[in-house]
Amino acid sequence: MSFEITKELLETVTSYIEEANDSALVSYFEEMHHADIAEILDDLSFDQAVYIIKLLDSEKTSEVLMDVDDDVREEILKNLSAKEIAEEVEELDTDDAADIIGELSEERQEAVMSQIEDEEHVKEIEELLSYDEDTAGALMAKELVRVNENWTVLKCVREMRSQAEEVTRVHSIYVVDNDEKLKGRLSLKDLLIASTKTAISEVYIPKVDYVNVNDDLDEVSNKMRKYDLEAIPVVDDNLVLLGRITIDDMVDVIKEEADKDYQLAAGIVEDVEADDTIFELTKARLPWLILGLFGGLGSVLIMEGFDEAMKSYGELFLFTPLIAAMAGNVGVQSSAIIVQGLANDTVKGSLWRRLLKEVGLSLINGFVLGVLLIAVSVIMGYDTQLSFTVAISMMCVIIVAALIGTFVPIVLDKRGIDPAIATGPFITTSNDIFGIFLFFMIAKMMLHF
Repeated sequence: MSFEITKELLETVTSYIEEANDSALVSYFEEMHHADIAEILDDLSFDQAVYIIKLLDSEKTSEVLMDVDDDVREEILKNLSAKEIAEEVEELDTDDAADIIGELSEERQEAVMSQIEDEEHVKEIEELLSYDEDTAGALMAKELVRVNENWTVLKCVREMRSQAEEVTRVHSIYVVDNDEKLKGRLSLKDLLIASTKTAISEVYIPKVDYVNVNDDLDEVSNKMRKYDLEAIPVVDDNLVLLGRITIDDMVDVIKEEADKDYQLAAGIVEDVEADDTIFELTKARLPWLILGLFGGLGSVLIMEGFDEAMKSYGELFLFTPLIAAMAGNVGVQSSAIIVQGLANDTVKGSLWRRLLKEVGLSLINGFVLGVLLIAVSVIMGYDTQLSFTVAISMMCVIIVAALIGTFVPIVLDKRGIDPAIATGPFITTSNDIFGIFLFFMIAKMMLHF
């Protein structure tokens, strides 16, 4: 049965806190998963969340801190002393510990680090904090199981037992040489069936996928997805094994990126959530709404320039919303496919070939939609010449919108700008303007007004 937060559950927890019934609280949370505890803390007040964090054992609450909402964690950390934060950090793997430390001010970072007793842990955290935020080095964990190619199977098993105590989950066993350079990986099956005196160099698998410590997280994500990896080793320029990235950490990155792209596509320029303040939500939404306003005003000016059409063919203006809608929809469809392909690294080959493909697709779609439009227009009693004019204009608008939707994300990507921005108001607004202008220009040529 899945965990669910109920009113009764929150009332029980709240009453225990108000009564300072610590033993009841500890007993209540004892068998509960850290992710469920984090979900409860998100629904409590900051003071109540801090109370629980301070009460429970650091071995449990350290994981809870990684799962709570960012705002809740920030507030909890503000209310914990440097010593208390250090106790939480000491229970975490290096990658999670670095995430927690990285959220603190420089002054508090130094205070917390000075309270951590394990000097090796401190060095590893400092190393992770030194890497750029969007690189493999910043995401990797230092905890892993590594064995030397010159060891025997017997020594290897002994060393693995010792190392595994510090690793939460063993995904792979990596083989290195005397200079700590990555040589390959070790299969547990091969290890079990080999003689205890056999050298690891005789049984390890030399083929192993890895990423460089400075690789962009998109590259890491694509490689793990392509080869269906649960973990991937991280090396430096000399192939020295530095750490590993696990799939659970990469999933978090992918989710954050997906949330960001979704908001960009909706015209939200900053990372916001539903519970943020009105000011923060307004700040995130307003820029694209202003762009949309000026785009709409641009459309009005274009239509003003064709006021003669109003006198001779007033029905043209009835089709304006249709043309704008088709231009926006086609542009968003094309850009969404390209943005998805860029994210998955599947957009390859000649740009011109891709543009020609979009033209062909647009011709087919435009022709079908044009025939339907002519049929409906005639049934509704509109002039046949006018119907053909609108249909041909719509076909041309669809082609142009598809080209813009294809070309813009690729150009943005090549210039280092997130192409997801092209799937929202940017494409819709630009295609509205181009679509309406093209519509009236073609109509003017065909209807001679």
